[in-house]
Amino acid sequence: MSGSDRNSAEFNVQVSAGDAELEGDLVIPEGARGIVVFAHGSGSSRFSPRNRLVASFLNEGGLATLLFDLLTPKEHEIDIRTREFRFDIDLLSRRLVSTVDWLGEQPNTEAMSIGLFGASTGAAAALITAAERPGSVAAVVSRGGRPDLAAKALPSVKAPTLLIVGGLDQVVIQMNRDASRQMQTEPSLEIVPGATHLFEEPGKLEEVCALTRDWFLKFLT
Repeated sequence: MSGSDRNSAEFNVQVSAGDAELEGDLVIPEGARGIVVFAHGSGSSRFSPRNRLVASFLNEGGLATLLFDLLTPKEHEIDIRTREFRFDIDLLSRRLVSTVDWLGEQPNTEAMSIGLFGASTGAAAALITAAERPGSVAAVVSRGGRPDLAAKALPSVKAPTLLIVGGLDQVVIQMNRDASRQMQTEPSLEIVPGATHLFEEPGKLEEVCALTRDWFLKFLT
């Protein structure tokens, strides 16, 4: 990985997620004891440059990562035109739950602690998955997330959760504050000053990367 002196094994994988076979990119640094699964936001894919930057920080910190497509290629093509799948949180969370189960069955990841990183709508899927697999999911990070879309699951989330929101993203800040009050295990809310929803301002995404890396290193290793 760029900027890393760690030896890493990289794999293109087919994730068996219930009703779908999903394309994924798995990176395992030497000695990794934890793995972070990425649930991308609406209209995005495993090629999201923002998520890939976060993943590179995690790999440099010694954590394995799985970036994968929540939709099949055919579904993605339809979604680009109709947007009918990107807010289908039930579908996305079912596939993320199946992916967590799949990792627990793979020889090279079965012993690893699992973290979930969700962006935008993917954060809702991550929180639902954490609620449904409390024995498997050890930590969650949400970037610019929509936890309101996981409202019914929030009281059941037991995993330590970090909510990262841009300081200029006022509507989403309020959504995350409201969600925090519904969770029994109080999450940590980090507001990045001067950042908008996608953290496109200089240096802001790097702040997200550092916060995310430190959170997962604390709870997955």
